[in-house]
Amino acid sequence: MKTAARPSPAGPIALAAALLTALLVLVSPLSAAAHDSLIASSPEAGSTVDVLPAELTLTFSAKLIDGEGATEVVVTDATGASVTDGAATVDGAIVTQPLADPAAAGAYRVIWKIVSSDGHPTSGEFDFTVAASSAGDPTAPTTAPTTDPGDTTATASPSTATPTPEATDSSDEGSSASTWIWILSIAGVLVAAVAGVAAVALKGRGSGSEEDPEGDSDESTGR
Repeated sequence: MKTAARPSPAGPIALAAALLTALLVLVSPLSAAAHDSLIASSPEAGSTVDVLPAELTLTFSAKLIDGEGATEVVVTDATGASVTDGAATVDGAIVTQPLADPAAAGAYRVIWKIVSSDGHPTSGEFDFTVAASSAGDPTAPTTAPTTDPGDTTATASPSTATPTPEATDSSDEGSSASTWIWILSIAGVLVAAVAGVAAVALKGRGSGSEEDPEGDSDESTGR
């Protein structure tokens, strides 16, 4: 009785292992290449504080690259005037930006730019609101007395309400999204290849266990 030679499963298994190893090698550096992102701030994005603090702090997901021109922070009030006081400082993953005093109540915008730990520049912005001026309310002017005591005028000081824009945070999500799309595409191709190799190995093992019908016929005739 003749039987077909069974293919050794060592070859397909070794190929599958090599493909999985290649997947891990490709995914690891791509994941590490994702840019650092802003994870916290004080004041927080979209929050309302009583008065403008003496400094703004930004906390990122990893230690930043420091150097001349690497980190920039701009804070503006509702009129677009800058309220920063000096340059920002970097301590690991935390950026500190001193702010000027006094400051008016209203909406404030923070625009930041840093260099991530992977060497790529990253930028973003967000808003927050200051409820009260740090300089206090101005004293209302008084009118000089006139010769007619019955004729008095009252001067009303108009009040203006500053609209508060919605907080925004424009970290480079687009670049992170494209990185993960690339990772998932590679993973899909390699998983499909591993599945194909496994299917071929199983098929070869099944066909090898079947008996050769011609060999059985010859053996029966010889009897």
